[in-house]
Amino acid sequence: MRVLLDENVDRRLKQSLDDEFEVLTVTECGWSGKKNGELLRAAEQEFDVLLTMDRNMEHQQNLSALDLGVVLILARSNRRQDVEPAMPEVNQVLKRIRPGELGTVTI
Repeated sequence: MRVLLDENVDRRLKQSLDDEFEVLTVTECGWSGKKNGELLRAAEQEFDVLLTMDRNMEHQQNLSALDLGVVLILARSNRRQDVEPAMPEVNQVLKRIRPGELGTVTI
């Protein structure tokens, strides 16, 4: 499974994702600065899941129409130390997410 880390997710969290996932960041793909709609359209061509902390994405975009799953992490901040405790649950959600679905992990 190919996973894209949004710009608002600390890139160092890549190492907390299971080895079975191929993980790239928005920056590594050369997509820095793309707006949500544009990013989602690009991501669904090359990835299975977008991992994000953008709380507004589900309200601004029709995620069910995408050929891409979206996993939303809800944490106090996007600082690594605030998000890292959620990573075991994120790995579980990634394993079962399907295109057009929104999975949410709250810590």
